[in-house]
Amino acid sequence: MSVDLSDPSRAASSDLRNHPSVQREQGLARQLGVRQQAMLAVGGAIGTGLFLGSGLSVARAGPGVIISYVLAAVIALLLGFALTEMCVAHPTAGSFGVYAEMYLSPFAGYAVRLSYWMMQVVSTGGHMVAVSIYMQYWFPRVPGAVWVVGFSLLLVWLNARAVGVYGELEYWFVMIKVVAVVVFIMLGLGLLLGWTGKPAIGFRHFTADGGFFPMGLTGVWLACSFVIYSFIGVEVVAVTSGEAVNPERTIPRAMIRMILGLSAIYITTVVVLVGIMPWKDAGAGESPFVTVLGRTGILGAAGLMNFVVLTAALSAANANLYLVARTLFSLARAGFVPESVGRVNDRGTPVNALVTSSLGLALAVLVRWLWRDSAYVWFLGVALFGALLVWIMIFVVHLAFRRAWERVDRAPLPFRSPVGRAGSVVGVLLVGAILVTTWWVPGLRSTLLAAGPWIAVLAVGYGFLRPKNEGAEPVAPPIPGPAGAATK
Repeated sequence: MSVDLSDPSRAASSDLRNHPSVQREQGLARQLGVRQQAMLAVGGAIGTGLFLGSGLSVARAGPGVIISYVLAAVIALLLGFALTEMCVAHPTAGSFGVYAEMYLSPFAGYAVRLSYWMMQVVSTGGHMVAVSIYMQYWFPRVPGAVWVVGFSLLLVWLNARAVGVYGELEYWFVMIKVVAVVVFIMLGLGLLLGWTGKPAIGFRHFTADGGFFPMGLTGVWLACSFVIYSFIGVEVVAVTSGEAVNPERTIPRAMIRMILGLSAIYITTVVVLVGIMPWKDAGAGESPFVTVLGRTGILGAAGLMNFVVLTAALSAANANLYLVARTLFSLARAGFVPESVGRVNDRGTPVNALVTSSLGLALAVLVRWLWRDSAYVWFLGVALFGALLVWIMIFVVHLAFRRAWERVDRAPLPFRSPVGRAGSVVGVLLVGAILVTTWWVPGLRSTLLAAGPWIAVLAVGYGFLRPKNEGAEPVAPPIPGPAGAATK
């Protein structure tokens, strides 16, 4: 059964904003405001991608990595506009997974949500591996798996609190790393310009060892594969829309504020980082932030920064657990996993989905134990495939959403993207190109190698889980065809 949007009389009684796919996800507590939504997204984005992964991107492109960050920021902004337009129209925890179901097909909705869930599960494991790396700075003899287990239990407990409490705690966690990044930038500028009482470093590192583009423009493009991982997490605002106090007001403000602020932080930070550290010294052995401050000679600076990057990784993992719990909650409400997984407690928190989603933390323990030296890059590569696949689908779904809304011509969009459909077309092309490029990036072949098994899991899973969704409410309002007939 589906709703024929080509018939005005039917369209008038089938408001897209009250579609069953959206209504069935009600039950989560709406306690998040602009401040908390924006900081939750920043918490999901500013993590190991910047503090540890930035070393990988600098090593790939040299000072030219600054251009890589600018390009990734543009892509993130395009994604933010597309998501905001859809989320204001349909504020729900399933967000882009629900929209894929409504505007493409039930399989698309299932595939997007499950891909996002698996990606964030793996990504959470990656953050926990990074936590174990940071802890070895102080405790080199303690097995990394010990730290993964201990901190994982703490994060699961924190996520089980009421969302308002969780949002407030995460806000302050994020504030710690934002303040730390600002302090790092100020200290870095002081070192570059000689404001610290030591001889100025100047700008020699921007052109030394091969110039600004030591690896050419090819290196700049290849570095985008690492850099874009730093922006994974901006979609958190879309997921929080299901728990936003006033979606039409808070979502646009939170999304734009978060992406612009995040881009400014990233670009400024990497400029300072490249300026005060020879790019050839970058890598994944430790955070380049710790490396830089360790060379300043400032007493305790490296240890303090290690604490900050530890906090950043824990905050990012904490935000990821929030995401995977809400995504699994959405899958349960859609009928793809047992209904019990989608239940919420008396605080409006999907605890069952949270506990089930903690599998990523168990995976982190195993991978950290088996592949100690390559664990982080392995996690990054696999998670990157799922993330880029979801980003591509978000742009595709936005195109379908726009077409359906405009052809039905029901009412003006509550929020209209300033770049429109053109922005989503550009987004698809750029993200798709970055995904293909990972094959030629050392250490990231796992990204495309994960594609086959990933798609196989989606297809087989849908075959087994689909019967649980039979008989559900209509989930795919058709997009009117050229001749005005509804297409399915």
